[in-house]
Amino acid sequence: MYRWHVMERIAERRLIAIVRAQSAQAAVAAALRAVDAGLDVVEVSLTTPGALQAVEQVVRARPEAVVGAGTVLDEASARLAALAGARFLVSPSTHRAVLSTGHRYGLAVLPGVATPTEIVAALEAGADAVKLFPARASSPAVLRDVLQALPQAPVVPTGGVTADNAPEWIAAGAVACGVGGALGAGDPAGLLAAVRAAR
Repeated sequence: MYRWHVMERIAERRLIAIVRAQSAQAAVAAALRAVDAGLDVVEVSLTTPGALQAVEQVVRARPEAVVGAGTVLDEASARLAALAGARFLVSPSTHRAVLSTGHRYGLAVLPGVATPTEIVAALEAGADAVKLFPARASSPAVLRDVLQALPQAPVVPTGGVTADNAPEWIAAGAVACGVGGALGAGDPAGLLAAVRAAR
């Protein structure tokens, strides 16, 4: 799967299910629950102990899913995630080494941004999309204003996105939303239904 196919899937699904857990086993279980509920774009955060093993297991168990690695901060982590089978990388900030390594291995890369200046810098560095983080520090109204000036920016709000506000982010122009805490707090299928209704 080429990285533009990954971005097509993300744009089509409108949701990235973010998994953070206390162990690889718990991460695999959470990721499989999300995929089975229809959230087949899953990011496993590297803050999870054994995260790379979890990525490998989810890729093997659900080959139809698009599995990525999150909280990727350096070139070594990017390469290991690629070797584990990740199809995309997400970072809380922009790291050129992560972008270049991810692209070297054919992965889509979504670096973190918080301002229009950072959005432009990330896109100039080759980002496939940008992760607006933390989304709770912004709002759908602010995103709408930013996209009036930068309509070409594929933005994925993450951090504070819930089933209640995900449709607002999509309506404001977000290409997709990253949802983590809301998955553990509720029903993944219900979250998916809310975002599908917003489309």
